[in-house]
Amino acid sequence: MSVRALVVDPSASAAVRLAEVPDPVPGPDQVLVDVSHASLNYGDLNDARSGRVPLGAVLGSDAAGVVVQAAADGTGPAVGTQVVALTTGAFAERVAIDVGALAEVPKGLDLAKAVALPVAGVAALRSLRAAGLGPDKRVLVTGASGGVGRFAVQLAARAGAHVTASVGSAARGEGLAEAGADEVLIGLEGLRRPVDVVIDSVGGPQLVAAWNLLAPGGSVQSVGWTSGEPAAFPPYATVGPAKSLTSFVIEGDVGADLAVLTGLAAEGSLTVEIGWQGSWARFEEAAEALRGRRISGKAVLEVASGQLQAPLPSPQD
Repeated sequence: MSVRALVVDPSASAAVRLAEVPDPVPGPDQVLVDVSHASLNYGDLNDARSGRVPLGAVLGSDAAGVVVQAAADGTGPAVGTQVVALTTGAFAERVAIDVGALAEVPKGLDLAKAVALPVAGVAALRSLRAAGLGPDKRVLVTGASGGVGRFAVQLAARAGAHVTASVGSAARGEGLAEAGADEVLIGLEGLRRPVDVVIDSVGGPQLVAAWNLLAPGGSVQSVGWTSGEPAAFPPYATVGPAKSLTSFVIEGDVGADLAVLTGLAAEGSLTVEIGWQGSWARFEEAAEALRGRRISGKAVLEVASGQLQAPLPSPQD
């Protein structure tokens, strides 16, 4: 038995291709999920070309679908439950997923929106938590129009922080004030007061500028590097009152955090913006739009029949 999946192939135009892979065999603490939706992250595009994911391995981290086989050890959701998960090899028709890596999708929450939450939502939630978010904090979110950024703006605002959202253009800042940003800036132009927390997904010179804006005792959480540019700190930039620059990665079980995020989304307290949605056969189109920063929010792939093809006229279904 086999299933179709998007696998890494650096020789392909988008560094992935649709292929047949063996049907997954779950461990005792894993469920089998028939995947209906997957979410594309900027990191997936880097994984496909960087060698971090081996040739022929299934790409992806965000998956949502229906449990078709419960865990043999009796833990986790029952057959027929709709779930969302953060798991390796998510871009496949069927995936074996650790019970601790998933959460049940609340009634009323569309799977297309639920699947946007794992990487971006958990990164926003945990990086803010690690930085010491509180109601008296001044928070700067760079790359605020992207998946992590939009969630970070909303979660920081919910906590009572003063939120500054930094974007690349006026168009990409649309909707961020409504999401909770007190200020929406193009780059860091006009930001004068020190900030306590920086959630940075841009890297490069903007990371250096954000570091210089950090108040004593503050924290920069480096959650991404979409600029692809080096960050050159001038001499003595790191000498002075204590503050921290921390690398960030999602580790350990995420089920509890996914339950929080899906609950907030289901009740309307966390808005999920989908900037692109279409068949996974149009992966190249979605990848080009994401890499070209033409998407605000998330790109969602519908796992459906078809072959990878040239871009279609409209990215919206």
